Amino acid sequence: MKHSPLQLRFLLVFLLLAGLASVLWAVTHYAGAPLSPLMLQIARWTAVLAFCGYAYSRRSLSIWIAAGIMVGAEIGHDWPTTAGSLQVLSIIFLKLIKTIIAPLIFSTLVVGIAGHSNIKQVGRMGIKALIYFEVVTTIALFIGLAAINFSKAGVGVTQPASTATQPIQATQQTGSEIIQHVFPENIAKSVAEGQVLQVVVFSIIFGIALATIGEDKRRPMLQFCESLSETMFKFTNIVMLFAPVGVAGAIAYTVGAMGFGVIRNLLTLVATLYAALIVFVLCVFLPVALIVRLPLKRFLKAVAEPASIAFATASSEAALPRAMEAMEAFGVPRQMVAFVMPTGYSFNLDGSTLYISLAAIFVAQAAGIPLSFGQQLLMVFTLMLTSKGVAGVPRATLVILLGTIDSFHLPSWPIYIILGVDQLMDMARTTVNVVGNCLATAVIARWEGEFGTEAPSPAVADAMAQ
Repeated sequence: MKHSPLQLRFLLVFLLLAGLASVLWAVTHYAGAPLSPLMLQIARWTAVLAFCGYAYSRRSLSIWIAAGIMVGAEIGHDWPTTAGSLQVLSIIFLKLIKTIIAPLIFSTLVVGIAGHSNIKQVGRMGIKALIYFEVVTTIALFIGLAAINFSKAGVGVTQPASTATQPIQATQQTGSEIIQHVFPENIAKSVAEGQVLQVVVFSIIFGIALATIGEDKRRPMLQFCESLSETMFKFTNIVMLFAPVGVAGAIAYTVGAMGFGVIRNLLTLVATLYAALIVFVLCVFLPVALIVRLPLKRFLKAVAEPASIAFATASSEAALPRAMEAMEAFGVPRQMVAFVMPTGYSFNLDGSTLYISLAAIFVAQAAGIPLSFGQQLLMVFTLMLTSKGVAGVPRATLVILLGTIDSFHLPSWPIYIILGVDQLMDMARTTVNVVGNCLATAVIARWEGEFGTEAPSPAVADAMAQ
C-alpha cells in the first residue's frame, strides 16, 4: 500500500520524535545529564501520539495494533498503578477469542472432510495429501520445539504479583487417562469446558459420517457447516477490531507489573520464531521443491503476491483466492487446487504449527515449570491433532494455544505477554502457511503426474496478467 502525503508526514514526524526521545534517554542514562523526567515523558508521548496519527490515517489493523503496543507500553511505564486495572481489556479480548474455539474447529474440519464426498475419486490424492501434511507439520512442530529450547526465550519472565498466589503445577496424567481424555462422552460438555482435542475427534468422525451418506441428506448439513464457517470468519474479524484495545491493555499491564525488562523476552521470542521459520523454509520447503523438480523461479514468482497479501493482512483466508489462481496459472489442474488448497487450510498450516509448539513451551518456561523431554514429546503429539483445527483466520493459533495449555494444566498469564507481540509473529507464520499450501498443491500434482498438463482457464490467465 502506498503512503499518502499526510501519512508520510505523520511517519516522518514520528521517526524524528522517536529519535529525539532515544537521544534524551541515552543522555540521561549514560552521560549523567540531569534532564527532567517530565521532559522525557513528554518526548515519549509526543512520539507515540505522532504514530497514533499515522495509524489513524492508515486505517490498517496491523498498524492500529502497533499503536496499541506503544500506548500500552507507555501507560505501563508512566502509570503502573493505573495500568494494573487495564488487564480487564486483555481478559475481555481473550474471552472473545475463546468463544470461537468449538464452532471454528467443528465447521472447518467438517467442511474440509465432507466437502469432498466422492471418496473413491479423491482417495488416492487425499491419502497422499494427508501424509504429506502430517510429515511436514510434524517437522515444523519439532523445529519449533528445538528453537525455543535453544533460545529459552521464556526463562526469566517474572510472574505478576497479582497472580503470585495462584498454584502453578503440571498435573501428571497416566497414559490411559490421556487416551480416555481424547474421546468425548458429551460433546456439549466438551464445548462448554473448551476441550479442544475432544471437539477435534468429534468433528473428524462427524465429517467422515457426513461424507458417507446420500447427497440429499448430506447437502443441508454441509451447507449449514459452510455457513457456520463463514460466520465464524466474520465473527473473528469483528472480534479483531477490539484487538488494538486488548493489546494495549495487555502491554500496559505487563509493563506496569514487570517493567520494560520483559520486552527483552518478547523480542527474543519474536526473533526465535523468525529464525525457526527461516530454518524451516530452507531445510524443508527448499529440499521438497528440489526433490519434486519444481521450477523454483516460477514458483517464487507465483507465490510472491499471495505471500505478500498474507503478510500484510496476517490472514491465510485473505490470500486464498489469489493463491488458488496463482497455482492454477503455475500449472496445477483446477480440480487438484480446489481439493488440496482448502484441505491444507485445516491440515497444513506449517507456520502456525511451528509457532504453537514454540509458544506452548514459552508458556511453561515463563511459568517456571520444567517439562521433561517426554512431556514435551507428548505435547507435540497432542498438537499434531489440535493444530489441525487451525483455520485460515487471523490469530486462530491463539485459540489452539489457549486450549493446549489448558489441557496440560499450564497457567494462562504468559499468554498476556505473548499477546503484545502476537501480531508481529502472526504476519510471519501466516506467510509460511500460504507458501506451504501453495507448495503442497504443486507437490501433489507432480506426484500424480498432472503438473503442467492443463492450461489455466482464460479468467485465471487474465487475472494473473493484471
